[in-house]
Amino acid sequence: MVLPFTHISSGLLGVRPSISRTVVLTASVVATIWLSADFILRPRRMKKQLFTPSPRINTLTDVDLPYPLDALPGGRDVATPYGSIRVYEWGPEDGEKVLLVHGISTPAVALGDLGHELVGRGCRVMLFDLFGRGYSDAPNDLDYDARLYVTQILLVLASSKLPWSAFHLVGYSLGGGLCVAFARYFPHLVSSLILIAGGGLIRPYHVGWQSRLLYSSGLLPESIVRVLVRRRIRPQSEQAPGTAGAADIASAETKQRLPNGDGDSNGGAGFNSAMISKFRPGITVSSVVRWQVDNHEGFVTAFLSSIRNAPIYAPQEDWKALARILEARRRLKHNIEGGSFSGLRAGKVLMILGEDDPVVVKDETIEDAQNALGLDGVEFAILAGGHEIPITRSSGIADAIDNFWRA
Repeated sequence: MVLPFTHISSGLLGVRPSISRTVVLTASVVATIWLSADFILRPRRMKKQLFTPSPRINTLTDVDLPYPLDALPGGRDVATPYGSIRVYEWGPEDGEKVLLVHGISTPAVALGDLGHELVGRGCRVMLFDLFGRGYSDAPNDLDYDARLYVTQILLVLASSKLPWSAFHLVGYSLGGGLCVAFARYFPHLVSSLILIAGGGLIRPYHVGWQSRLLYSSGLLPESIVRVLVRRRIRPQSEQAPGTAGAADIASAETKQRLPNGDGDSNGGAGFNSAMISKFRPGITVSSVVRWQVDNHEGFVTAFLSSIRNAPIYAPQEDWKALARILEARRRLKHNIEGGSFSGLRAGKVLMILGEDDPVVVKDETIEDAQNALGLDGVEFAILAGGHEIPITRSSGIADAIDNFWRA
């Protein structure tokens, strides 16, 4: 029997092989060399980075940061599979626990004054930077939807040395919609729910055609969308610190609200001059947003994905589910049916609104919240001001919350 490689050897020794075998041999050698070279020279494919680090871990100094890492007490960095989360927790350990969730563009420091007000009344508070904001990292491979943010809240709660098995939940703007989603799935953990200029019920007509074009997936190439969004949400000019205005829902995009216009992007004419905190009068909201746009590579991704996927605009199924939970609490409270429930003991939600808020419009929100939760499922407190009320009216916000708890 003649083995296949015998003919190849004969050819190499001078015996003329057939043309077909020569072609096969040549092709085999060339293919082997090409594959070997490609394997050796081809760059190794890098594993996709799962999150974008916050710029605080780079070589930035305190001078380069918009506010120091210890701007609020009890700061810590919590490592998670989604990236690091910047958390602040302080106040008496035996006080009523309050978790505060900020909005779409301003980081946790914007609610710092409210946190101090509540601690001054004996509470234990915890704040954190949502993914892609402030000094928290930004996941790259996930939608910034209610599932991601609810998971983040659970990770934050688990990071405390104290048990947060019952706490008051306070959400501002986008954070309000996120808190509704959390309370829907974990009502037994939530002693009370307070929404400050909360998202989730903003009527779609406030989204103009430019925003629909920009934020709708697939209408424009994503690379172009990111450039346009970065330009659009970046505050351009700095004004002297003042007391009025601060935006959260696409805060820096426009400066006045028009019917059927880009109301999703309007935070009021005084946005650029709003102070981030009365303890830091030289730092405006706009300067913090500008720093995030310029330095936090995950910020635009988080902002854009939140506009597309987070619970900001009506209708939201979470509100219907929450209405059923609240009704069950009220029925139990009035002994209409047996059984026991923990959490949301009042059977209603407190909504704190700004009289002149151009983003979460007072009259519309009152009507829509009553339709969603029922007349007995919601209580309102109206304060003078716009979308900036938790930043510039922290004492009044704390008073409204305190009155709600004592009722």
